[in-house]
Amino acid sequence: MTRKENVDVVWSGTWVAERLGVGLRGDEQLPALLGLALRRNPKRAHLLVSNVLGKHVPQAPSVVYDAGHGLGERVRKLLGDEEAARAVVLGYAETATGLGHSVADGVALAPYLHSTRRPVDGVERAGGFEESHSHATSHLLLPEDPDLLAGEGPLILVDDEFSTGNTVLNTIRDLHERYPRDRYVIVALVDMRAEQDRARLESFATEIGARVDLVSLASGTVSLPEGVLEKGQALVAQYEPPTGEAPQTPEGPAGRVRRVELEWPAGVPDGGRHGFTPEHRDRLDAEAPAMAHRIAQALDLPSATAAVDGASARPRPRILVLGFEELMYAPLRLGTALERIADADVRYSTTTRSPVLAVDDPGYAIRTRLVFPAHDDPADGPGERYAYNVAGGGFDAVVAVVDSVADTPRLHAPDGLLAQLAAHTPHVVLAVVPSYIPNTPHTPGRASMLPEPLRGPAFSSYAADEVGWLLQDLSDAELEAPTEEREEAIQSGGAHYAESLPVEYQPSAEYQQLFKAALDTSAARIARAVGTVTETVLAEVPLRRGRRGTDPHPRPVLVSLARAGTPVGVLMRRWAQHRHGIDLPHYAVSIVRGRGIDANALRWLQQHHDPADVVFVDGWTGKGAITRELAAAVAEFEGFDPEIAVLADPGGCVRTYGTREDFLIPSACLNSTVSGLISRTVLRSDLVGPDDFHGAKFYRELADADVSNHFLDTVAAHFDEVAVAVDAEVKELLAADRAPTWEGWAAVERISEEYGIHDVNLVKPGVGETTRVLLRRVPWKILAKRGAGADLDHVRLLAQHRGVPVEEVDELPYTCVGLIHPQYTRGATGADGKAVTTP
Repeated sequence: MTRKENVDVVWSGTWVAERLGVGLRGDEQLPALLGLALRRNPKRAHLLVSNVLGKHVPQAPSVVYDAGHGLGERVRKLLGDEEAARAVVLGYAETATGLGHSVADGVALAPYLHSTRRPVDGVERAGGFEESHSHATSHLLLPEDPDLLAGEGPLILVDDEFSTGNTVLNTIRDLHERYPRDRYVIVALVDMRAEQDRARLESFATEIGARVDLVSLASGTVSLPEGVLEKGQALVAQYEPPTGEAPQTPEGPAGRVRRVELEWPAGVPDGGRHGFTPEHRDRLDAEAPAMAHRIAQALDLPSATAAVDGASARPRPRILVLGFEELMYAPLRLGTALERIADADVRYSTTTRSPVLAVDDPGYAIRTRLVFPAHDDPADGPGERYAYNVAGGGFDAVVAVVDSVADTPRLHAPDGLLAQLAAHTPHVVLAVVPSYIPNTPHTPGRASMLPEPLRGPAFSSYAADEVGWLLQDLSDAELEAPTEEREEAIQSGGAHYAESLPVEYQPSAEYQQLFKAALDTSAARIARAVGTVTETVLAEVPLRRGRRGTDPHPRPVLVSLARAGTPVGVLMRRWAQHRHGIDLPHYAVSIVRGRGIDANALRWLQQHHDPADVVFVDGWTGKGAITRELAAAVAEFEGFDPEIAVLADPGGCVRTYGTREDFLIPSACLNSTVSGLISRTVLRSDLVGPDDFHGAKFYRELADADVSNHFLDTVAAHFDEVAVAVDAEVKELLAADRAPTWEGWAAVERISEEYGIHDVNLVKPGVGETTRVLLRRVPWKILAKRGAGADLDHVRLLAQHRGVPVEEVDELPYTCVGLIHPQYTRGATGADGKAVTTP
């Protein structure tokens, strides 16, 4: 990319518009404010690239700052000084942290806070929300002052673009429950909502009884032709460099890297992660010129005064001030100060987590891309980071501004950001802003040290937004053993079943065909059960805290019990999105019979969500052992409701269910290949420490046999056709007595005595549990309800393969029951998960 290649002539959205038919309609200034690019995102192909945000496109710092500051002045005029002084400004990570701060400066009288994706020890969480379309969805609110958001004054929400309104609605839902107020102001550079999204916001404002205003630089809509997502993905695949391809760098000597000491004012936060007050701004205003002067000296830049006096004869150097992810405001203020004191063409942009396709064409918004590893020890683990439109930008120097947390060896590594920059510019200056340490009492606790959830595709074959796994990855550990050998080890050493894994069952072609046939037959029935249990949860969660009628859009937090519950949790999340446009947070946690639920996972949930909103999810109930285990486990943690929601409750063990029929749920037919390629969970002291999540394996090598997403898609395809039946069924259920009957437990006790087993833990009732017996254990016999049809085809086939008799019986409350007898096995586990010793 050359510096002057028709940049001002060709609209930077032309390339995408011509190939995909995407267009901008609305105010005439939209093309000047926005360009278009393509991104690697399964939900939205196009990316609106702002020319005045300072994220992807280098821009004069004053242009970026003035855009936000001017919006803030408009908000102050809208509210009046009295209300502006009672307000709080909230910006969104990572893209709008600097914009939100600039808006707060324009409002002038209000403190500022931005959301963050970086957990900080000792800072109590004041809220959080999900951003459904983002590459990284979870936002935290971590104000130093716990009462910052508790006032009744207006809340001013700032984002770079207002496209659907989902993110803002998610935020207001979360915060309005905790800190209700009667006025909100939404600020964005551009308002690109469709008509239905505008109507949805108006309806939402009416329902919560609050006034919601919107302030933007321009408004319009994005026209998207049919099939744009698929076409966009195809273009990305066509133009994206092959995976693992080394970045190309110019030949010749690398530029020089030096460090400049800013002498950042003590006590002034580096940004709004923990709050930033008008007093902080006054101190920064006073010190910014001196810090800019130190940068200018390090670069040997001529002063603006010398240029006015005619003393400078050399060309004006082109300087980029490059911020770092959420650290946007500090480098922006340094950039605006540098503009004023130096005779230089100063530009400003920041690095980002967001993966965007680069195409070197003047009609495309992202011309070049630098790729480098994360260098701030992020909570969600290592990964790629990006700097756009820096290479080929003709910069004589780059000032890289990071906070001290990010000044790590990875930053200075041969493939790190500084080396990448030095390959494209003669001079690189590193300026480090001290990471602000909040003045809050530090409460020691493991939760603050726990990592963020694992997500696909790095862990599991589910999409990243479908589920966050509160587990640790043990994929490299040797944990599997043949069934008989494993049982013997358990018995001989008193070992726990969760300390090892059975060898993953590899289904035959005949069995796989049975799974597909069972799925086709039962998909609509499963969809109906999914809808019923989800609608029941949505109706009941607000009542847990006495919030009847105060929140028209409840947002439960789904927490599935890995792994059988996880496909159900994903389907419930999809139903809520499909029917109501609600993005429910969903996590998977481990629960181990005899040892309870993962305590660290509960601590993480307490830190990131209100426990009263957590709904535990499982696939089905048998006799209710896990239901009782869960109730006992969460009793030690304040705020959690021990009730569990299940797809099928044939045992009559819970109040919240999709059905009480014992029918085939095809996800029970397979193991990891229908559960995101994740193993059963592991709890072993040499692998899982006291501060760790329980573990699990990701069977990447089984990807060719994976049907996890096929199962989900097949069921979800029936959502519309069952919607009417679901609504009628939920209405009846909510009015009915759904108290657990525990009739399944009584039946299990009867069967245990009748067959001379005398141990209910060796009786596995229901289609799902019987399938598990055949896949993982050493079964004795299968009891099948006389006349049971295709629901048991896979059970009969598995029993045949293992030489296990199937006995048809009358008056069986379940479709089938699997029996394990200590006399016939080398080891069987009891209620505590340990071996049952046989005489």
